[in-house]
Amino acid sequence: MSHVPHGPDRFPAPGGSSAPGGLPAPGGPAAPGRPSAPLPASRPTTSGPAEAPRPAEAPRPAPADLAALTVDDIREAQKLLSGVSRTTAMEGSRYLSALVGAPVHLKCENLQRTGSFKIRGAYVRIAGLSAQERAAGVVAASAGNHAQGVALAASLLGVASTVFMPAGAPLPKVAATREYGAEVRLHGQVVDETLAAAQEYARQTGAVFIHPFDHRDIIAGQGTVGLEILEQCPEVRTVVVGVGGGGLAAGVALAVKALRPDVRVVGVQAAAAACYPPSLAAGRPVAIEPLTTMADGIKVGRPGEVPFGIVHALVDEVRTVTEDELSSALLLCLERAKLVVEPAGASPVAALLSAPGSFQGPVVAVLSGGNVDPLLMQRILRHGMAAAGRYLSLRLRLTDRPGALATLLGVLTVVDANVLDVGHVRTDPRLGLTEAEVELHLETKGPEHCAEVCAALREAGYDVVVA
Repeated sequence: MSHVPHGPDRFPAPGGSSAPGGLPAPGGPAAPGRPSAPLPASRPTTSGPAEAPRPAEAPRPAPADLAALTVDDIREAQKLLSGVSRTTAMEGSRYLSALVGAPVHLKCENLQRTGSFKIRGAYVRIAGLSAQERAAGVVAASAGNHAQGVALAASLLGVASTVFMPAGAPLPKVAATREYGAEVRLHGQVVDETLAAAQEYARQTGAVFIHPFDHRDIIAGQGTVGLEILEQCPEVRTVVVGVGGGGLAAGVALAVKALRPDVRVVGVQAAAAACYPPSLAAGRPVAIEPLTTMADGIKVGRPGEVPFGIVHALVDEVRTVTEDELSSALLLCLERAKLVVEPAGASPVAALLSAPGSFQGPVVAVLSGGNVDPLLMQRILRHGMAAAGRYLSLRLRLTDRPGALATLLGVLTVVDANVLDVGHVRTDPRLGLTEAEVELHLETKGPEHCAEVCAALREAGYDVVVA
């Protein structure tokens, strides 16, 4: 791997921004009411780095939702968002470019207002309400990014907003949602319970429920990210975007494929909450029971009906990434690019780290958000350091006598391992009468150094167990 200089691992994206309104569509504009790009006969979908053929399924019709939403709707959303959302920076990454073997650029939606892309769709959706609907107010359910996007959008439009959040939602996100002007109600322990409470509130009060991804206006707003990508990096060949319910991926794919059907769009999900691979294989949204994942921003149990049709037709592939890959990606964004990114936002970078040779460049990876709780960030960074071989936890036994611990630490000194913490246990029924167990937390320099440390300890006669 080529040497990377110290300092921020970023360089300006070439080409700059083109004129507003996106690039001209090849072959002229699409006919009204039809997709602006032809639908491919087959687009493989995988849940891992390598492509595999999709299981046999019925031919794809052009979905009604896709026919009802065109790039012209996204252009109108872009006009509506002028002065509301930011045209976020496109930063190049030397490290990822060297890894992939082609230019890689980061679309920094983590620097968007409210810290994520969600303000785009929320504003377009609320702006489209009638005067009577606005008077009734809006309601939403979210543990974070959508909550803040709805709160700010409603405040800017002079609409009252109520946001239901889980009782265990991170305090900084709850405080930010209130500061943006929403009335926050804490209800339920999981998002499903919170969602049910918000929908019941809408039925009782007449407030308009603002869905996080399953509405055409939401998708049109999120699609403005795709227009900006083409304006800022016109030579792009691959766009990589995180996928939860599918609103962002659908909007980006619709915008990009309408104007540049040759560009490949790759979606990324956390392996523990990947509802799209089985849904795409079945040809319809399929509900799953998502497991625990640090990428809570894309932890969704079932694709949205509206975005699914677009993703099914236009996204070339959906991959999955592991928790280790997510934490390593977040650490890379922080260390190399000097960007604070939440795990869901770092999922495209995780995909690049997982299979760097499988992407045709130039590549644009969408960093969809940067709202991460400081305490969670601390745990994730520690996890990421361990996954990268920068942090090593291990246990071993030694004879409980004066100088035994000093001898052990002497071995670690020789191999240049920095001791962060030492735990010393003498009273455990598993230990012999003269034994003590030591738990060590070490700062290391990578996987090879971890192996060197363990080998040195074993050579010195210690029975090492890596925690």
